[in-house]
Amino acid sequence: MQTTQYLAEILKELHRSVGLIADDEAEKLVNGILESKKVFVAGAGRSGFMAKSFAMRMMHLGIDAYVVGETVTPNFEKDDILIIGSGSGETKSLVSMAEKAKNIGGTIAAVTIFPESTIGKLADFTIKMPGSPKDQSDSDYKTIQPMGSLFEQTLLLFYDAVILRFMEKRGLNSNTMYGRHANLE
Repeated sequence: MQTTQYLAEILKELHRSVGLIADDEAEKLVNGILESKKVFVAGAGRSGFMAKSFAMRMMHLGIDAYVVGETVTPNFEKDDILIIGSGSGETKSLVSMAEKAKNIGGTIAAVTIFPESTIGKLADFTIKMPGSPKDQSDSDYKTIQPMGSLFEQTLLLFYDAVILRFMEKRGLNSNTMYGRHANLE
């Protein structure tokens, strides 16, 4: 297969993914962000990169958003939300974070392939994502892509869609966001 044929297949997989995400679950996340004082995001590996891009867009919207583990991240409190993106829902460092957030009393949202996972069970609500586990076992969802790529790509696009929904609910536009874009680059 040629590179563009692979790209076409990846896009088909992403298109199929859209119909597998529940709108009501997504809306809970949007409302959770709206109702929170501060928003914290976390993920490991490539899922962590997607979380960082989500935090950046929220910052552009004027949301008090932070990436867990960064040196400028403040403390998590009971009026805050922690959004964890984890395909497996079992990553030890993220489980530990979820347990700590639960003990503090804040809200936890899990964006995962497996809502019944440890992180999913600790969460106040979950958003079920399509995808296959990294080892591509125990899954009805087949992908041509390696490891967790489909989950990670869907996660990025989902987070961008959440941003669009937030913008709609708040009456914001790209001009509003651009005013908060980094200007020391």
